[in-house]
Amino acid sequence: MHIATTHKGTDFDAFASLMAVTLIYPETVLILPKTVNPNVKAFLSIHKDVFEDLYTSDDIDPAKVERLIVVDTNNWSRLDRINKLSSKKDLEIFLWDHHVNVGDISATWKCQEEKGATITLMVRELKEKKVSLTPILSTLFFSGLYEDTGNLTFPSTTHEDAYAAAYLLENRADLTVINSFLRPAYGEKQKNILFEMLQSGSRVTINGFNISFSKIEIDGHVEALSVVVLMYRDILNVDAAFGIFVDKVKDKCMVIGRSNIDALNIGSIMRIMGGGGHPGAGSAVVKTSNPSAVEEWIKELIEGNQQASVKVSDLMSFPVLTVPSDTPMKKVADILRNKGCTGLPVVHDDKIIGVISRRDFRKIRSEAKLQAPVKAFMSTDVKTIEPWRTPMQAVRIMVKHDIGRLPVVEDGKILGIITRSDTMAYFYDLLPG
Repeated sequence: MHIATTHKGTDFDAFASLMAVTLIYPETVLILPKTVNPNVKAFLSIHKDVFEDLYTSDDIDPAKVERLIVVDTNNWSRLDRINKLSSKKDLEIFLWDHHVNVGDISATWKCQEEKGATITLMVRELKEKKVSLTPILSTLFFSGLYEDTGNLTFPSTTHEDAYAAAYLLENRADLTVINSFLRPAYGEKQKNILFEMLQSGSRVTINGFNISFSKIEIDGHVEALSVVVLMYRDILNVDAAFGIFVDKVKDKCMVIGRSNIDALNIGSIMRIMGGGGHPGAGSAVVKTSNPSAVEEWIKELIEGNQQASVKVSDLMSFPVLTVPSDTPMKKVADILRNKGCTGLPVVHDDKIIGVISRRDFRKIRSEAKLQAPVKAFMSTDVKTIEPWRTPMQAVRIMVKHDIGRLPVVEDGKILGIITRSDTMAYFYDLLPG
C-alpha cells in the first residue's frame, strides 16, 4: 500500500499538495488529518463529490504500508497518528516540502526547496510531465499557492511561485471561487477575543523590534484565531505579535505569531516550540497552561534568533565626513560640491548636533550669509539610528521624516552613516558579494 499525508491543521497548500500527489503518484491512498483549517473544511463541503476518496489514519493497516509520501512538512510530530510508521523497516518515504529547515523525517527521496508554497514544486512537476489539470484542481492549487504566499506578497515568495500562479490561471483557475474561500472567517466570538487582546496586551522591545504579547484564556476550540492575531498586530502597528491562547482544561497553550518583517522569522521560532510556519506566520501547541512561561520562552528564542540578521552596521559607510559647528557655510558648500555629497552631519566635541543639506542653502539670500557658521542654518532635529537596528527600521525612519540619510550613532558618537541608496541596494540584492 502507498499512502500520502500532510500536517495537522491542514491549510490550502497542504491539501492542494496532497491532491497533487494523486496526479504524480496514481493509486496512492490519501490520508487527511482529522483537523483541517475552517476554509479548507468549507471547500471540502462544497466539493464533497469531487474529493471523496479521502481516508483517516484509522482506515489503514500500518503493516501493509510500503511507501509513505509526506507533503508540506518534514516533522513526524506534525502528522496525524502516522508517526508510528517512523520505526517501520524497509519503508520508502518520499518528501515534498518548501520548508528547508532540518526536520526529523529521513526521506528515501525528497524534493525540498525554499519556495513560497509546496504546491509550486508540485505544479512544476505536473507541468514537466504535461499532466492536464481540471479547472477545479487548478483552482485548488491556486488557493494553496495564494494562501501560503499572501497573494504573492510574503517575503518568502519566489519567481517560481509567480510562474506557477500564471500556469494555473492558464488552466482556468477561478479567482472568484478562490476569493470566496480565502476570505477569513470573523464573527462575534473572534471580535470579543480581539477586544480582550487589545485590552490586556503588552509591548516590549527585543533586539530593536517592537513586539506585542497577549495571553488569553479560551473555552474550547475557537476558529480563525490566526485572523485575530493578524488584526491585533496591524491595529497595534508592531513588528510582530504573539497570541498565547490558554486551554486550562487540556493543560496546553496554542501560540500564534505574525510578523511583518523578514528579519524576525516566526516559522523558525515556532518550529523550535514544536510547531511550524513561515517567516511571517506560524503556530505551535505547547503542553503547559502557564502562558507567562511560554511568553518568556518566545522572548528567549527571539533574542537568539536574530544573531545572523543583517544590521544597519553591516550596511553603513564609515568613516563619516563631518563638519564642525563653526564651519563657514561657504566652506560647507565647497565640501558638498567637491565630495558630491547632498548632506553632512554637524558635530561639536565629537557629538552630532545637527545636519546640513543642500536644501538648507535655499535660506541664504546674500553673499554675506555664506560667512556665517553652519550652526546658524543646520537642522537640529536630527534623526539617528543605532547600529544594531535593521535596514527596514532605517527605511521606516527615512520615509516617515522624508530624509535621505541617517547617522549611525552609539553613546552619542557617530559610527557611520546609512543612506537611502544603501538600503535600496540591500533590499534589491545589489550589494557586492
